[in-house]
Amino acid sequence: MLRVAVDGGGCSGFQYRFDLVESAEADDLTIEHEGASAVVDSISLDLLRGSLIDFADELAAAEFRVRNPNAKSSCGCGVSFSI
Repeated sequence: MLRVAVDGGGCSGFQYRFDLVESAEADDLTIEHEGASAVVDSISLDLLRGSLIDFADELAAAEFRVRNPNAKSSCGCGVSFSI
């Protein structure tokens, strides 16, 4: 399943991290939607609350995208953000 996390760093203060994992950790929240599962750790959960995570497969790139209503600003590439 997909693990979505927020780490400190990037050019705007926080950055998204995506990993594929076999199982959830004890403090993870598992989210399921239309047959897809994702896990979020308890620390990242508040920073991601209300976010929409999508996968785009386009000519230039294939990537996960996060629309985060908590983000006040983000960098040009959309990987890092500030709150």
